Amino acid sequence: MVAAAAPYASWLSAAATQAVAAAGQARTVAGVFEAARAATVVPAAVAANRNALVQMVLSNWFGLNAPAIAHIEGLYEQMWAQDVAAMAGYHGGASAAAAGLAPWQQLLQNIPGLSALSAVGNIGAGNLGLGNIGSGNLGSGNTGNANFGSGNNGNLNFGDGNLSGILNFGSGNTGSFNMGSGNRGSRNFGAGNRGNGNFGFGNSQATGGGNIGSGNSGSGNIGNGNTGNFNVGSGNFGNANFGFGNSGPGAMPTAGNSNVGLGNTGNSNIGIGNFGNLNIGLGNTGEFNIGFGNSGNNNFGIGLTGDNQFGINFNGLNSGSGNIGLFNSGDNNVGFFNSGDGNWGIGNSGDVNTGIANSGNTNTGIMNSGNHNSGWVNTTNTNVGFGNSGHGNVGFWNAGSDNVGVGNGGGFAVGAFNSGSSGTVGFFNSGASSVGFYNSGSGNTGFGNSGNTNTGFWNSGSINTGAGNAGDVNTGFGSATDTGATNSGFGNTGTGTSGSITMGTVLPDGRTPAIRARATETSVTSRRASKTQIAAIPGSPTRGSTPSDSRIPAALVLALRTAVSPATWAS
Repeated sequence: MVAAAAPYASWLSAAATQAVAAAGQARTVAGVFEAARAATVVPAAVAANRNALVQMVLSNWFGLNAPAIAHIEGLYEQMWAQDVAAMAGYHGGASAAAAGLAPWQQLLQNIPGLSALSAVGNIGAGNLGLGNIGSGNLGSGNTGNANFGSGNNGNLNFGDGNLSGILNFGSGNTGSFNMGSGNRGSRNFGAGNRGNGNFGFGNSQATGGGNIGSGNSGSGNIGNGNTGNFNVGSGNFGNANFGFGNSGPGAMPTAGNSNVGLGNTGNSNIGIGNFGNLNIGLGNTGEFNIGFGNSGNNNFGIGLTGDNQFGINFNGLNSGSGNIGLFNSGDNNVGFFNSGDGNWGIGNSGDVNTGIANSGNTNTGIMNSGNHNSGWVNTTNTNVGFGNSGHGNVGFWNAGSDNVGVGNGGGFAVGAFNSGSSGTVGFFNSGASSVGFYNSGSGNTGFGNSGNTNTGFWNSGSINTGAGNAGDVNTGFGSATDTGATNSGFGNTGTGTSGSITMGTVLPDGRTPAIRARATETSVTSRRASKTQIAAIPGSPTRGSTPSDSRIPAALVLALRTAVSPATWAS
């Protein structure tokens, strides 16, 4: 027993040494992360900068604050540059630490008894599991090298169902360097993101990224449910908005830009519920208005109707008609500061909304910039839920369209954190049209499949029914052939075979000279003893008789063929 345990003890010692080295690299990465975190601008400083900008703009009556506004914007750009430099430093340090890691493949190949285990259904060396195509995989159904998990298609993935990438930490990712699940892109931290460099959930942009938050569609957004670029806040539709629920005019959502506040429709508004451009205040309709509830252009005051007015309309603080409340510049509103029509609530710049700061139309909820939504900060149309940047979703933080669930970056998905392009049902699927979990291939039913059109689990080949098949068109478990022939059974490595751990091929005449693998080789003495015992059986075959003589039970013939080598059997 001591002699048998010695190789395992030696391997454990080597593994411990390599684990210590990996831990040192992990500490290096942690140090790089802490340094990057310390080098970034604290969020409070960013908020203070934006607040100072709002104050300067609100008090810029005669343009005297223009230099101060430019200075504040310059400081804000410096903050962005500082954060970008910090993230670039982190990426470089983390990449250098990852490059210093020693590969595990050689160590895995030295595990005693690995050759017998890794031969079952695997194509490659040093695999621990079933149905792997590649080397050094710890798991099943992987296509690639050095994956820790199942159903991965790529290299150095830690998790399940990752597709076409390296160094993903999580499941169902399509791309590289993702930390999380269901991401479609690279360098994402979170789940259900589509794009690159996102931090959060359900962010979407095929060619963009760099979002911090959830449900954003675009680039450089900080917040939730924004559609566009460089928005700070939630539910904005457009670019460079600071606040919540800002968008542009129109029956369909259009882009509103550079708004500061809540529920503004138009461009460069500062305040709440303004409809138009360059308004400062609440509930104004028109352009260049300063105040509350003005309807027209170039007005300064409260409740004014017309152009170039100055003062307060004490006859009615609503400039629209049929309103109940205060400072409504639209018509038939109930509430405060509504610049649209038929709203019930506060600060709605769209029409027929129920809620607060909705800039779209026919919404029920808060800060929706799309149309026909029920919920919060949805930026497109016909969503039910929170922070959806796609359309027709039911759930939270879906960046794709027509999804039911949470954090889906693709379309027509039911479940959570699916990054497949369309038609997935389940969780963490990075392939398309799959039903199950952690599938990186397409058209699969099951879990952990990195091939296509499989039914089962951990298949890295295609069109298989079963588990751990690295070949194609197999029915069973652990078949490693990739010739497209049909195997049925377990652990087969040839073609056209049926049974368990069988090697063989179909001959031209249709016969299958299968040779069954045995865990231990019988000795010559035991084989001779077997032949002596056979001779003692009444009616046993003599030399030259057929082994399939009907006088011997078929089960005994099968057992004898399994127990002796082909040469001994033929003799």
